[in-house]
Amino acid sequence: MEVYSEKQGIRIAIDAFKAKKLTIGMVPTMGALHEGHLQLVKKALLENDRVVVSIFVNPTQFNNNEDLIKYPRTLDRDVALLKTVSKTNIMVYAPTVDDIYEGNTVSQTFDFDGLEFEMEGKFRSGHFDGVGTIVKRFFDIVKPHKAYFGEKDFQQLAIIKKLVEKYNIPVKIIGCKIHREANGLAMSSRNTRLKAEYKEAVPFIYKILKKAKEKFGTKSANKISEWVEKQFDNHDILELEYFIVADAKTLKPIKRKSNKKAYRAFIAVYADNIRLIDNIALN
Repeated sequence: MEVYSEKQGIRIAIDAFKAKKLTIGMVPTMGALHEGHLQLVKKALLENDRVVVSIFVNPTQFNNNEDLIKYPRTLDRDVALLKTVSKTNIMVYAPTVDDIYEGNTVSQTFDFDGLEFEMEGKFRSGHFDGVGTIVKRFFDIVKPHKAYFGEKDFQQLAIIKKLVEKYNIPVKIIGCKIHREANGLAMSSRNTRLKAEYKEAVPFIYKILKKAKEKFGTKSANKISEWVEKQFDNHDILELEYFIVADAKTLKPIKRKSNKKAYRAFIAVYADNIRLIDNIALN
């Protein structure tokens, strides 16, 4: 398995594959890989001849510097995990900050038609400019035919689709279902940082989402939100940041349900100082 730290090297390798008419898939990650990432890689391998997995903790999408510093960096372990999937058809691109940003570590400013101002955008200033910047740069460097993202970060997935549409980037974006722990918690690299008492508590998040889905058939979005807030008010250690029932296309909170639209519930919760997000389709 080849591991590239410079864009020039991976470009040469990809150009050689494309000269042989091979298709390239991409799975962008920030490392600390888990089974959820591996599922994305496996799907990409099924649909492409070669897959590039990027491993890069992108500084411009963190609005909390402490979170950036503490984010796990486990490149050797990540490469070993990827080798269990394929030793020959995966390339790893693990660049330095300078290789990506060339001494100018700032975000480009984007207009995602308002998607960036909902949910995460209200609580993480500049986050989606950072996401758009790094994903656009990866697509410029790798030029994949298809790229794969998990639905756990559903808002990010919608924004990347908008990025590709608005900038006419020739890549097909594939959304993949949320991969969960046995207890229902959405898999995340941050889960490894949870202390024991919080590991026991966090399955409550998915339990609440499933209950919200049950209630969606008979209750209004406001009533469901009030119920969710009350459940967290009564919880000993988990702190709710937001719960929103939104239109799955516009991501705007709904005022009145329509049988012609798809809806999702989105949630962000603090377990100690670790922020966890999740979502569920409601209809």
